[in-house]
Amino acid sequence: MTGNSALYVGHVMHRRTRPRSHRLRYRIFSLLLDLDEIDMLAARLMVFSRSRFNLFSFHDRDYAAGTREPLRAQVERHLASAGMDLGGGAIRLLTMPRILGFAFNPLNVYFCHDSGGALRAVLYEVNNTFGQRHSYLLPVEQVAGTVRQGCAKDFHVSPFMGMDMRYAFRLTPPDQRLSLAITGSDGEGPIITAVHSAARRPLTNAQLLRAFATHPLLTFKVVGGILWEALRLWIKGVPVQDRPALPIQPVTIVKTPQEAACI
Repeated sequence: MTGNSALYVGHVMHRRTRPRSHRLRYRIFSLLLDLDEIDMLAARLMVFSRSRFNLFSFHDRDYAAGTREPLRAQVERHLASAGMDLGGGAIRLLTMPRILGFAFNPLNVYFCHDSGGALRAVLYEVNNTFGQRHSYLLPVEQVAGTVRQGCAKDFHVSPFMGMDMRYAFRLTPPDQRLSLAITGSDGEGPIITAVHSAARRPLTNAQLLRAFATHPLLTFKVVGGILWEALRLWIKGVPVQDRPALPIQPVTIVKTPQEAACI
């Protein structure tokens, strides 16, 4: 069994407090993929493939610049721009795979480790339903336990949310469990909180088939759920925001842990 990659099964909760109260919760599973192990996984697993159709599949062009260039090279360039060199350390991606050829990931998370295994940075890759993508690269202090980070919002995600906001991230990196909480706040305080919590399972054919059976057509349901919740917000009278232009740079880079800290 390949050691660094795994299956995570859990829940996602979204709670909005202003201008109308709104809450949803749904089941989800994700793959934690060591970028250096994907080909080995595809060779070992019958129901998982790289760059070709299968029950579950991974395509590099679904991420980052949207090209076929290996993701590791792309992430390492962003790290170099931030003055970081992992020295060959692991980069692990938390994502939903394509299921029957389709995937939509509102958020992908890259955990960037140095050669000694320490978590040095986290890259949060955000996709919106307009087909656009932007990432936030935040450094990590060399401390154990919960990782706390923050940055200004630079990318339009929801038509019901303005741009004058700041994100606060609270992360327990993947182990036997993982958790990620993201709070979006403006000058008046928190507006929305999203929490993802999940438990680790081995990445085997049997576990993948079980996940498919218990979460049928998950990636299709994610898109349908986003559209349904948008309709509910519109019915509640939440105002729609204009969609701004994309950021000039594809990645917002925060270069020091002090800049990334939410105090």
